[in-house]
Amino acid sequence: MLSLNRRLFLGSSLAAVAGLSSGARIHGQDTPPPAKRSGDPSSPHDNVILTWQQDPTTTVTIQWIGPDQAADPELRYVRRDGSNWQPAKTAIRPYQGTELRVFRTELTGLSPGTEYRFQIGENTPQRRFRTMPAKATDTFTFVSGGDAGIDQHAINSNKVAARQDPYFVLVAGDLAYDNGRSPETFLKFLENYSQQVIDSQGRLVPLIAAIGNHEVNGGYNTQRKDATSYLSVFDGFYAEKTFGVLDIGDYLSLVLLDTGHIAPIGGEQTEWLAKTLAERQDRPHLIVANHVPAYPSYRSPDGGLGKLGTGEEQRKYWSPLFEKFNVDVVLEHHDHTFKRTHPLTDGRYDKNGVLYLGDGSWGKLRVPKKPEERPYLAKVSEAYHVTTHRLEGDERFHVALEDTGKVADVTMTKNKRPARRG
Repeated sequence: MLSLNRRLFLGSSLAAVAGLSSGARIHGQDTPPPAKRSGDPSSPHDNVILTWQQDPTTTVTIQWIGPDQAADPELRYVRRDGSNWQPAKTAIRPYQGTELRVFRTELTGLSPGTEYRFQIGENTPQRRFRTMPAKATDTFTFVSGGDAGIDQHAINSNKVAARQDPYFVLVAGDLAYDNGRSPETFLKFLENYSQQVIDSQGRLVPLIAAIGNHEVNGGYNTQRKDATSYLSVFDGFYAEKTFGVLDIGDYLSLVLLDTGHIAPIGGEQTEWLAKTLAERQDRPHLIVANHVPAYPSYRSPDGGLGKLGTGEEQRKYWSPLFEKFNVDVVLEHHDHTFKRTHPLTDGRYDKNGVLYLGDGSWGKLRVPKKPEERPYLAKVSEAYHVTTHRLEGDERFHVALEDTGKVADVTMTKNKRPARRG
């Protein structure tokens, strides 16, 4: 077992201090934390992450990592304008491969579209979050991307994401690049996110994740035990399978897939996907996210010498389902570029086809192939980026933002499924 203990929480790095400068507006918290001095122990509460296991309109899951003796598992919460604090039970489980623990509290029965305060123990700052609205009557925003890491490029993208004031962030694979072997690296990703992805009102922004090859030891065709850090933190949602669907009220479904890292693409996952998409045809917004792209912008889509091309299995098993059930947009990553495809049916331009956005350059970068080389590509660039999704009625505006804040691309998708009645 790796001796990763309280020493991880000693001192404060210049990188962490710099990370608070623009993306994370700590002054928006109800009780700002005291200033740290060099050599002061750093609290495990600095890695507090919000996520979801159930409907985000009425629940939230609060998690943090730390040693037993340095963490108070008692958590209380209250509506932002309230005074009747409620206690909440915290479950404690191992942070696999270390001496640390994951502390997890799921709050249920919350009011939709409401701000709450919470506090972990008595001597920590109060933090805030908001639940998703019950109905999508107003415009709302979320941010997506993939292939992050923990270096300065990822930090810059964290800050750009925070400045969009999103309801949540979706990172579909390769969050930390821990490769299932480095819990310190995964913990650093959580610390960066916790401290930098805070909106302009001081609210923590929940993180939704999907699995990628750098979450597992071996990359592909592995087992759950090979994704130690990732599943230590996200097994609340992925309790049995490494794919699932998060339904937000009755207006948005996020279908989160595993591109062969633990769950095979064909067979059970494809059967589940067909059923899941068929059951959600009345959703105004139906979005899929996965890691390896069906339509890559860098790697070759063509196989050879007994090897499959990048995305070949997805194009065989999943793309026909995306087309049949009129998925609004597929968010895919892995190639470390910015890309937008044409709307596609069977790999060819079709104005009523499916749009694929990617390709995972939150913190990693490669030079993409040109559209002349890959006719399915509409636009590409060599740029670190995140994508802001602005949902308005049955329309979605997708804005790709470089890590400098420059707009790289804007496109729009509209619901093609039958209108919901009643």
